[in-house]
Amino acid sequence: MIRSAAMAILLATTVIAHAAESATSKADPAKGKIVAETICVACHGVDGNSVDAANPRLAGQIEEYLHKQLSNFQSVDGKPARRNNAIMAGMVAALSDEDMRNVAAWFASQKLTPAAAQDESKIALGQRLWRQGDFRKGIPACAGCHGPAGAGMPAQYPRLAGQFAEYTASQLRAFRVEERSNDPERMMRMVAATLSDVEIQAVSEYIAGLR
Repeated sequence: MIRSAAMAILLATTVIAHAAESATSKADPAKGKIVAETICVACHGVDGNSVDAANPRLAGQIEEYLHKQLSNFQSVDGKPARRNNAIMAGMVAALSDEDMRNVAAWFASQKLTPAAAQDESKIALGQRLWRQGDFRKGIPACAGCHGPAGAGMPAQYPRLAGQFAEYTASQLRAFRVEERSNDPERMMRMVAATLSDVEIQAVSEYIAGLR
């Protein structure tokens, strides 16, 4: 319980610390659409509704979060990118910060076609983890950061509702083994480290069915 309380405090301070990041110049979704049509379309679709579970659905995602992720895929001053993905690194290599803000605004403005849970037998466990967490293991409720309905919290915590279960599970596993490490204050790595494969699959299935 002490660990869970400490994590909750850390979450709150992280949100405050990053609140000023949301934005500088006004993004232009129309220009972002051009980027989506020329660079993003093959994997994510023009409107951000990917049909392949390996590629996340970006439609309706939080604009600031999308911009942060795109930025994290880029190498800066010769340093390794904060988020390591060879395909995405190639996609964003030639994009300016303005391009990334614009395409983030475009995808954020699109209507999500949500995925659906595929394994109903896992929903009860997933719901419990989402709403309550597990104090015995020091797991905070997912809803504490991502909202009761999975709508997310700008700019650090993404919208998850309706995301492919396969994609969510893959990211939780990546956080667990620290293949992905661009989470604020190591929060997702700490949470994922305590989740079993069964729990990861269960909460991912529940997320896919959230609306």
